[in-house]
Amino acid sequence: MARTVWGSTVGKKAVMAVSGLVMLLYLVVHMFGNLKIFFGPGTFDSYAHWLRTLGEPFLHYEWALWIIRVGLVVAVVAHGVAAYQLSRRDLRSRPVGYVHTKARSSYATRTMRWGGVILALFIVWHLLDLTTGTVQRGFVPGHPYHNVVAAFHDWWNNAIYIVAMLALGLHVRHGFWSAAQTLGAGSATRNRVLKGTANALALVLTAGFVAVPVGVMTGLVS
Repeated sequence: MARTVWGSTVGKKAVMAVSGLVMLLYLVVHMFGNLKIFFGPGTFDSYAHWLRTLGEPFLHYEWALWIIRVGLVVAVVAHGVAAYQLSRRDLRSRPVGYVHTKARSSYATRTMRWGGVILALFIVWHLLDLTTGTVQRGFVPGHPYHNVVAAFHDWWNNAIYIVAMLALGLHVRHGFWSAAQTLGAGSATRNRVLKGTANALALVLTAGFVAVPVGVMTGLVS
């Protein structure tokens, strides 16, 4: 049954939709957590510590965090593999390009594939920068507030982050709309609301994530 669903185009689109919504939920929670940095180092570091003790004493230290991480890895891999296979299937179905030269879709739609690649590369960079500290010169384990401020004191890191967040906004805008259609939420009466929700989510997430490096650059966070 699972193989049959995965082998179909509809099944792959459903996997993309569900995994995309899982990642979207995480992004919303992650953004709100990031914004705690504007309340000072005590609040931000306490929040980071709380994430590691979540579920105690039923769960051991950092177990809940690792469960979330594993779930996200599964969602990212499923999303990426389904997107790649659907892309290859689409290309095979029309080996000769369209005659039309005028763009027939939105900018976000036309850049979904490259946006996904940009975001995948950014995730790797982001983990090496703020989770493991591998690429950050001033990284201090156990001091997340200090690490964020140190990371965004480098203009080129701000540029990488902001470009990635703009790509994220475009990806969320089109992805949410596509997921809603795939899962059957769209209709003549609901499409306007869904489009408005997609635009609002993209705008809020982009602004929320970009606010952190901008806050460091302007000295609001220091």
